[in-house]
Amino acid sequence: MRVDADGVQRGCHGAHVAAAAHQLCRKELERFQATAKDPTPLTVGCTQEAASFAAAAAQVGRTAPLHFVNLRETAGWSSDAAAAGPKMAALLAAAAEPMPDTPCIALESGGVVLIYGRDEQAVEAGNLLKAHLDVTVLIKPPAGVAPPRINEFPVAKGTIRSARGHLGAFEITVDDFAQATPSSRGALSFGPSRHGAVSRCDVVLDLSGGHSLFPAADLRDGYLRADPGDPAAVLRAVLKARDLVGTFDKPRYITFSEHLCAHSRSQIVGCTRCLDLCPAGAIAPAGDHVAIDANICAGCGQCAAACPTGAATYALPPPDALMRKLRALLVTYREAGGEHAVVLLHDDPHGAPLIDALARFGDGLPAHVLPFCVNEVTQVGLEAIAGLFAYGASAVRLLLRARPRHDVAGLTRTIALAEPILAGLGFGTGRIATIETDDPEWLGAALRAIPAMAVAPRPASFLPVGDTRGVLRLALRQLHRAAPEPVDVVMLPAHAPFGAVEVDTAGCTLCLSCVSACPTGALTDDPQRPMLRFTEEACVQCGLCKATCPEKVITLKPRLDFRAGSGGARVLKEEIPYCCIRCGKPFGVKSTVERVVAKLADSHWMFKDSPERLDLIRMCDDCRVAVVSEKDFDPYGPPRTTVRTTDDYLLERDERKSAEKPGG
Repeated sequence: MRVDADGVQRGCHGAHVAAAAHQLCRKELERFQATAKDPTPLTVGCTQEAASFAAAAAQVGRTAPLHFVNLRETAGWSSDAAAAGPKMAALLAAAAEPMPDTPCIALESGGVVLIYGRDEQAVEAGNLLKAHLDVTVLIKPPAGVAPPRINEFPVAKGTIRSARGHLGAFEITVDDFAQATPSSRGALSFGPSRHGAVSRCDVVLDLSGGHSLFPAADLRDGYLRADPGDPAAVLRAVLKARDLVGTFDKPRYITFSEHLCAHSRSQIVGCTRCLDLCPAGAIAPAGDHVAIDANICAGCGQCAAACPTGAATYALPPPDALMRKLRALLVTYREAGGEHAVVLLHDDPHGAPLIDALARFGDGLPAHVLPFCVNEVTQVGLEAIAGLFAYGASAVRLLLRARPRHDVAGLTRTIALAEPILAGLGFGTGRIATIETDDPEWLGAALRAIPAMAVAPRPASFLPVGDTRGVLRLALRQLHRAAPEPVDVVMLPAHAPFGAVEVDTAGCTLCLSCVSACPTGALTDDPQRPMLRFTEEACVQCGLCKATCPEKVITLKPRLDFRAGSGGARVLKEEIPYCCIRCGKPFGVKSTVERVVAKLADSHWMFKDSPERLDLIRMCDDCRVAVVSEKDFDPYGPPRTTVRTTDDYLLERDERKSAEKPGG
């Protein structure tokens, strides 16, 4: 392939670009080893021979890390290769950006497998696995299978009612469960059946041909499902099950902070975005917050992309690290002379093979299309999209399968949120979209059909730092600064994570229940006087204030106000405090106290025709208790006759007798 060394050098400032090689991994390997001896950062523009380069570097004692990037299939093998210098520089710069380590959890499997089938095929799968795993076969009724000549593993009948768990910890509930009898002749017979039998196993191999036992079955570790009518698929599942023994490291895809979660307060539900989107069923309510089971989580990232508070954060990589790679990609491309960059976000299992096939058998990617690999395309959030256009991207495309493995509603919502923001800031429409295909030629045609669109007239180069919410706010501010037609306010669709709270002040009693329910501190009070204040930058539109308000006077207004970051808190309602008529201390809202007094004065038996009792409402808590004690008020009605006991009568009799005695 042709390498534009000058273009790469223009983009990668301060880097030494070695002369192009013809066979660096074989005949010219000594050139690489001479370079690898130097501990300075080193990026290799080849992924095919990464293992060979790593071994060669180890031979010369290199301990510093190596970075690899595929320049050949993504840039060099293309009909636009002559103009791909800026693109190569951008890909090299992004690959050299350091990434933090991802935490992992351990899943342990002892090799206990439950094979769930409908006929002899399940028994045959057990025969293939019996030398490797501890096998149990469960046949769906009527379970007409021939009895084995030698019983080498249990065979039972039953129907799975429910299943839960993950690799190494499955729990299966079976109805109509019965064990095989040893005296079966022509067909396997079974003993008495029962419902609710429980089986625990490490691996589940489902060859039943029925509905999946789990949502998003392909995402559940340890659950293997194959169509019994496809022998090749069954064999692949059996071979995969054979290897599921031992300890496996699984990335902890989501970092979760319970104290930031806005799910509920006081048993009133607010935000349910992550619960609505999780395809694997890994998220469940847990009081005022949700709980994410890392053992079940499949890493789609939709919960993190939709979380308005940053309680759920994607960790492969974190948003700020991902943004730094995107920054390196686009800033380098621009500095190397590239124009009209189209960023193609894709995953490795699906997107990388399509790009490779397009390069090997077609025209390759256009020179202005910058491929960027992420763990899951659905992990892409609004902060990444805003940052891409702020950095100078012309368009963004997200590559998906023609038939996605799971629901991509979260990504659809993210795009639906980004489109009005981009349109409102003057970028126009059509800037961001998905490409859903399994055909490399169709992919190439779709990319070449994207028209050249103007980029931000003042592209940014900010360095993203901070938590998810902070990175998002920073990216949006930079997008506003770089926009063609910046405006102060952009209206957003429902369920957007930004917006205002509007209060009908005529009906608000300043009870401040909304303040106690607000999880982000967007609604606050003032300890010195009756006041309700609102900070729009902190509002995530979770709806807890609206659901909690007893007067139902709160409405949500989804919008993005770019002035909110510098405006501070604004007063929604303020009233004169009511002072205690006994001590003068302010203790409530004047309008509220007067409203309560007016309602009780003529209607309630406790206060009607009793000015002294009515004055209790006009007193603070301390004075009210003191007056009730001093005046001996009965809280249950008018004064009643004192109850007389036997002791009272006896005492009265003794006093009377004493008075009747002489001298008494």
